[in-house]
Amino acid sequence: MDRRSRRVTASLAADQGAAIGYHRGVSNLRIRQAAELLGVSDDTVRRWINQGALEVGHDAAGRKVIASEDLAHFSRTNAPAPPADPLSIGSSARNRFVGLVTSVVSDKVMTQVEMQCGPFTVVSLMSTEAAEELQLRPGSVAVAVVKATTVIVETARPSTTVASD
Repeated sequence: MDRRSRRVTASLAADQGAAIGYHRGVSNLRIRQAAELLGVSDDTVRRWINQGALEVGHDAAGRKVIASEDLAHFSRTNAPAPPADPLSIGSSARNRFVGLVTSVVSDKVMTQVEMQCGPFTVVSLMSTEAAEELQLRPGSVAVAVVKATTVIVETARPSTTVASD
């Protein structure tokens, strides 16, 4: 699965047959799911469990699981520092993603810029004039600054059923 098409929620729901309640409340996550959500390897999550940094339980089948609430707490308290912001300017926007420009597609008026910011692809539409002034090219390091009054949060529907192997 490539980074652009990765849909963590769909992957998680399909893996668990949507039976563990991603649609509401606290759910239990398997090690692979926790690793996907945190952007680390399964082995890293296992090391954290072995070191006692993450508590583990077991599901009905005896597989190790982590309560999503525990994973959220762990994530907030152990989040790595973001990459250094190469712009070093003051801003009221708090959502800043340092990344690599991977694609620039322009016409006379508008330009679409794609950036890879860690595991996330960020797409921006801007005037071609602005893109030229910023000298955006594939390989450029840039900062995607997101300030929006609307952020949409989605979860699986409660009635979603996915056949499992």
